[in-house]
Amino acid sequence: MMQKAEKVISHNGEQNVPEFGDAAVCSAPGNFSVEQVRVGTPGENEVLVRVEGCGVCNSNLPLWEGREWFTYPMEPGSPGHEGWGTVEKCGKGADKFALGDRVTFLSSHAFSAFDIVHKDNIVALPSELDGQPFPGEPLGCAVNVVERADVGVNDTVAVVGTGFMGVLVARLCHLKGARVIAVSRRNSSLKIARQYGVDEAVKMEDYWNVIDQINKLTDGRGCSRVIEATGNQMYLDLASEIIATRGRLVIAGYHQDGLRSVNMQNWNWKGIDVINAHERDNSVYIKGIAKAVELVANGSIDLTPLLTHFYSMSSLNQAFEKMRQCPEGFIKAVVLI
Repeated sequence: MMQKAEKVISHNGEQNVPEFGDAAVCSAPGNFSVEQVRVGTPGENEVLVRVEGCGVCNSNLPLWEGREWFTYPMEPGSPGHEGWGTVEKCGKGADKFALGDRVTFLSSHAFSAFDIVHKDNIVALPSELDGQPFPGEPLGCAVNVVERADVGVNDTVAVVGTGFMGVLVARLCHLKGARVIAVSRRNSSLKIARQYGVDEAVKMEDYWNVIDQINKLTDGRGCSRVIEATGNQMYLDLASEIIATRGRLVIAGYHQDGLRSVNMQNWNWKGIDVINAHERDNSVYIKGIAKAVELVANGSIDLTPLLTHFYSMSSLNQAFEKMRQCPEGFIKAVVLI
């Protein structure tokens, strides 16, 4: 691995930005390498961030594995989109941030020592979070998923899939006062879901047995809210079976490996609402991240048990391989820059 760019201080005490910095480049399926790339200059309303780290998102697994619709090599730093770091330099109009401010942000090039981000896509981190890894993007996503689900104290919510997103969603539903049922194939995920406040944990061993268990837990009514957080056809089918009449089925899983089929007769008969909870309005995303920052800072959400595997940028391929295997005990991989 090449040497990371170091901070350079001029004689007048101002911090100089290095000319080059490390960035991960995916040149072919299964092949990230670390290269030196030129550090950009922030333009108007932009901020140069010295990246501390970036979460590794399951939605990017197909890109690493390879699909016919992807073009390689990818841009330096791509597809890292769960970054946090410190402000290195502000462009004109971005003076609400100052040198050294710790931030989390929305971008798509955060597998890199430096990233340029629009000021409107940045959320400041309070001192309570000093020294803590903070992949803000998925946290904001989880907050917005639960808002779209319109969860209340009278709801019984099934969260199908308890990886990083599923556990966060389950915790947020618990904070809303709902009764929460977690469904997962892994014992370790169900264990941590219990620690985060779920009322019932159902092991996904037999498809029809899960449906029977949910029916018993709900006196045959099903769940008023079902949040599918896997991106998998089978679990989407399961969500459709356990949703109650006039319930709300919320799709939080990232479905990207082909078409999906649904039991429209079942959906029609139950008269359910179906919500695609993937947010594409950056301003809404940022509001979700800001809310997540508040919840972590005040202790309502503890991130530490969810960030289970840490890697260097030169070990990014191992991080993706571990995410693909998803063994017991794995929740979230993080790259420390």
